[in-house]
Amino acid sequence: MVKSPFKKIFFKGVKTNPTKLMGLEFKNKIGLAAGFDKNADMLDWLSEVGFGFIEVGTITPKPQMGNPKPRLFRLPKDEALINRMGFNNKGVEYMVENLKKHKHKLIIGGNIGKNKHTPNDQAFEDYTTCFEALFNHVDYFCINVSSPNTKDLRALQDKEPLNHLLSHIQNLNHQKAQPKPILLKIAPDLNPQQIKEICEVVKTNNIQGIICSNTTIDRSNLSTPKSQIEYIGAGGLSGKPLISKSNEVLKRVRKYLPKPYTIIAVGGIHSVEDAQEKIALGADLLQVYTGFIYKGPGLIQELSKHV
Repeated sequence: MVKSPFKKIFFKGVKTNPTKLMGLEFKNKIGLAAGFDKNADMLDWLSEVGFGFIEVGTITPKPQMGNPKPRLFRLPKDEALINRMGFNNKGVEYMVENLKKHKHKLIIGGNIGKNKHTPNDQAFEDYTTCFEALFNHVDYFCINVSSPNTKDLRALQDKEPLNHLLSHIQNLNHQKAQPKPILLKIAPDLNPQQIKEICEVVKTNNIQGIICSNTTIDRSNLSTPKSQIEYIGAGGLSGKPLISKSNEVLKRVRKYLPKPYTIIAVGGIHSVEDAQEKIALGADLLQVYTGFIYKGPGLIQELSKHV
């Protein structure tokens, strides 16, 4: 596990503003989204940057290489990224060993998915494997059915397969002495009817809330030349261009899932104003990813002071 060189530099500028949600106490409302620390390799130093919580993963039962390289591209003119990583990770057993070594008292979420070659009708088995392996080592779970980079994964957002998956995981959860909060991560490319149906499934299965949203396959309104975008090809877009689309999803989700359902908003947060807008639209907590890459740890300091 990578040790931190940053505690003295960054952590003193971070404001602690405890927030209690889902039976958990978050040091502040600013979290790191899944995808940055896929295997929980960097928890020691990331914990000292000032995040109120960190979500590790997406992890799958078996190790997998992910999609062929190159698979991550910067769009500096848009302060955006395109990635088609494809759930590259070292497998859930590797993550468990890292989590056992982690010493910091910080809320850790486990973002779980399915292996590439697992058929959708067997996907619940992969999610079950990850859930059981991580249960004693994370504070909450995120069910990821919304990455655009694993073939047909987003089909699991449809009402029937989603209900099957969430009911199965929640049944396992309720068999535990102390069940863990479960959240669902959704795509920003859903239509209003799909969002409504997903929220109904969340209610039916007593899921604690939603993380909105994942990356988008939309390529509209970019400053990067169209020829460059076409050359890059497929993948999920994150960063500044995502904020409007993700905020629309956030508004609809909050309409259908009033408090005390928890909403973690992610997508396009590059400034205090971006963060405050998401809170005003109904978010309880925030996550950053691309903004952290472009702005650096100073962004966490700024957000923690004003959100």
